[in-house]
Amino acid sequence: MSEFFEAARVTDLKEGTIKKVMVSGHGILLAMVKGHYYAVDILCPHLEGDLSQGTLWETTLTCPMHNSQFDVRDGHVIRWTDQTGIRLTLASQTHPPRPLKHYPVLVEGDKILIALERF
Repeated sequence: MSEFFEAARVTDLKEGTIKKVMVSGHGILLAMVKGHYYAVDILCPHLEGDLSQGTLWETTLTCPMHNSQFDVRDGHVIRWTDQTGIRLTLASQTHPPRPLKHYPVLVEGDKILIALERF
């Protein structure tokens, strides 16, 4: 069962920006793209790079560690790492590609709410 938690205010994010927030003890990255808000885990599933230090271009979020890329709309992997050849093969075997966890977002008035599973 999911529960919505307040994560930020709409004034906290501008178009094309990202923001690191803590929601009920979870690190979450908020993104605003073309008037829509998206929420994903703050840590890259490759080697746990802090995605708030990465870059956002349209809906593509790039990790600062190895340039892994994810779509903030649904978390799917665009590029697992910037490694090539045998290094990419080895990296993919030791840390298989995994999507970035994403969370439902609801805007109520000036509040951005994120749905998290209750434990």
